[in-house]
Amino acid sequence: MGACELESGDTVSAVIPIRKMIDWHSPDPPQRLMEDFMPNTKTSNRPELKIVNIGAAAIDIGSKMHMAAVNPACADTPVRAFGTFTQDLHDLADWFKACGVTSVAMESTGVYWIPVYEILEQRGFDVILVNVRYAKNVPGRKTDVNDASWLCQLHSYGLLRGSFRPDAEIATLRAYLRQRERLVEYAAAHTQHMQKALMEMNLQLHHVVSDITGATGMQIIRAMVAGERDPDVLASYRDVRCHSSTETLRAALVGNDRDEHVFALAQALELYDTYQAMMLACDGKLQAVIATLSQKSGQSEAKLPKARVRTKQVNAPCFDVRAALFGLLGIDLTQIHGLGPALALKLVGECGTDLKAWPTAKHFTSWLCLAPGNKISGGKVLSSRTRRSSSRAAALLRLAATTIGRSDTALGAFYRRLSSRAGKAKAVTATARKIAVLFYNALRHGMNYHDPGADRYEAQYRSRVVANLQRRAKSLGFVLQATPIEVEVGVS
Repeated sequence: MGACELESGDTVSAVIPIRKMIDWHSPDPPQRLMEDFMPNTKTSNRPELKIVNIGAAAIDIGSKMHMAAVNPACADTPVRAFGTFTQDLHDLADWFKACGVTSVAMESTGVYWIPVYEILEQRGFDVILVNVRYAKNVPGRKTDVNDASWLCQLHSYGLLRGSFRPDAEIATLRAYLRQRERLVEYAAAHTQHMQKALMEMNLQLHHVVSDITGATGMQIIRAMVAGERDPDVLASYRDVRCHSSTETLRAALVGNDRDEHVFALAQALELYDTYQAMMLACDGKLQAVIATLSQKSGQSEAKLPKARVRTKQVNAPCFDVRAALFGLLGIDLTQIHGLGPALALKLVGECGTDLKAWPTAKHFTSWLCLAPGNKISGGKVLSSRTRRSSSRAAALLRLAATTIGRSDTALGAFYRRLSSRAGKAKAVTATARKIAVLFYNALRHGMNYHDPGADRYEAQYRSRVVANLQRRAKSLGFVLQATPIEVEVGVS
């Protein structure tokens, strides 16, 4: 009786010879393991995978150690461990050069991959970031050595796709934008701290002004921190644009002053001012990077179109973002409804200036996880839900979609029609996809967007519905006729 043939009275020990045959830590692929236990199976006619990338290598990224793997035919020790110091990373690049490596694959683990990626890219290697869900190893064989070997093997067969990463200059712009976004969040937290301190003193300033960080609110807060307590004097700092009257301000500024609350207010104000100064410094860096990119783009000096909205956005950069983007791209992205200057700048920082990485708009919306899913089995559509994504660009487009729901535009009419039928969540996703297509066509093909208006969209939608009804009625042997609208005439 063979080792695999168990009778009813045999124990588990009969399987021990098979378990000893298995090298569970072997870097061989699962197909190789299956062939070892099926020696009678004919595999001569089975097509084998061919190595398409001879100079492939892979790195399993870690916080204290990086495990690198190359083709076993290129080195006596195909898997080596390297430290995370800068000299260790240069030693890793030297070893890759000695092994004839041309392309390196790695998983984007936290932020540990960034220095490895940048140093290898500077040394002339073609580096790709791999999504971890597309490179999972077989369960039960999870070690750093096996992960590096498995990545290297998949990369040599050409089975890995690199994630999108913009050019170095766009990556620099994106880094400044993300840093500024963090500074805005920190400043907003200290705004809440100021409001808390005011509430503890029972100063209802946030009820009589729309924003305590506006002109009126900041003048009053700075005067209070300086030692002023007279409500009449504090109310005199009212700005002419404030909707509340001086008497209302005076009544709201009568409170219970305590030293500990004033101290908390003073520290929150100091931290808020610190982050505002940091945001100004970040704006200077952004303006310099955009100016450098504009000089390299060589866009013709065309006339800037008329602004669609003249209201200044809250927490927007201090320079003219719309004019800077027009000088960089040659088109005005703010003509697309929902895309303000700051939001358009963030989208450019996340996706780039040409969008050549995506052949069509469908590829672009699929990358954003805004396109319907494609889960089919047995010829039946199991699910068409959009995939979950942590993409910042998709979040920005969804934010743009929510802002145009009440606008008198074609996109606004589309949002309202879909939200009444399918719900607001699906309406936001569908509208965000339409904005993404417009953004793609504007950057890739230079399209100038002109809103047709909500009335024209409703008319087009009505004509499309009527045409579908006529087609269905004709297929069933009926003819649709329009009912004349009766107009009631009043008798005087």
